[in-house]
Amino acid sequence: MTIALSVSDIHVTLGHNHVLKGVALDVRPGEFVTLLGASGSGKSTLLNVVAGLQSVDSGHVLFDGVNVEKRAPQKRNVGVVFQSYALFPHMTIGENVSFPLLAARRPAKERRAVADEMLSLVQLPGMADRSPASLSGGQRQRVALARALAANPGILLLDEPMAALDKQLREQMQVEITRIQRKVGITTVSVTHDQTEALTMSDRVAIMRDGFIVQVDTPEALYRRPADEYIAGFLGEANLLPTIGGMILDTQPGATGDGVAVLRPEDLEVVSADSTASAWSIEGRVRLLSFQGSRFRLELLTDAGRRIVCSLPPAADVAALVVGSRARVACRNPDRVHVISTGALVAEPVAA
Repeated sequence: MTIALSVSDIHVTLGHNHVLKGVALDVRPGEFVTLLGASGSGKSTLLNVVAGLQSVDSGHVLFDGVNVEKRAPQKRNVGVVFQSYALFPHMTIGENVSFPLLAARRPAKERRAVADEMLSLVQLPGMADRSPASLSGGQRQRVALARALAANPGILLLDEPMAALDKQLREQMQVEITRIQRKVGITTVSVTHDQTEALTMSDRVAIMRDGFIVQVDTPEALYRRPADEYIAGFLGEANLLPTIGGMILDTQPGATGDGVAVLRPEDLEVVSADSTASAWSIEGRVRLLSFQGSRFRLELLTDAGRRIVCSLPPAADVAALVVGSRARVACRNPDRVHVISTGALVAEPVAA
């Protein structure tokens, strides 16, 4: 079973802090949506509201159109994976996974069968009798996920589930959790501050800032068409350049025009100094060139003091790009340039 989630006009005040300020979000059955934002943006509070762990000042939480904001957490049929995993050290892996069924007073034979099924789903077969202390961080995370799914919840909530893992294991688990979510088909809401994690795993991403959701869209649409400068800079690396009449404006620091062009580093390439192949080009002095395995990272400093970042392929000829030399970079494909008009430099909160 999987259900639709809808939150509307959610307000939450903690102490003197207005944490959520009229948040609205719709999640379709089976969809994976990530709440992404900096610390203090309200994303974990919103997740706790859905789980029933945080009361609201006003607003509504609906599961398949039914109000549940007054319903206790254990009555919401929601599975939660916490950052700490919260496994019981005195229980075996199987007992941890089947604990929700024990709380529901299901028969021991059924509990064991479900635990074995869930452990196979997360690729930990035959480990039911082991202790949590004998597992690696990634294995413990899988056990926590298996336990969250054991009671067949309608919604799965993930609260920074990979924050404690190292980079390589985190990337592996992003793929693994996405595989499991797709296979089970469960409605999932995740919280993270990791942009790569959000882009990799999600059907849609909701960007949160200061208690508002400021943009909701697919990962590609958010990356390519951010609503404002904050989102452009927060979601990956971006060159933000003032424009006027469809041309880059680079006269002095702080200069403003009729819009701001968002140029991603991977869409820029080094061109000849007299190149007229694109209006979206800019010149500067080489500030830094570094090899990062899958790319060269080139930084230029324009005459107006703006920093430009360009990502070059590892096979690029970079012999002439010495520090202090002048270079011109351009985006030859105008479809890869997104211009934010001056009237949209600060996005208004949105409902999705």
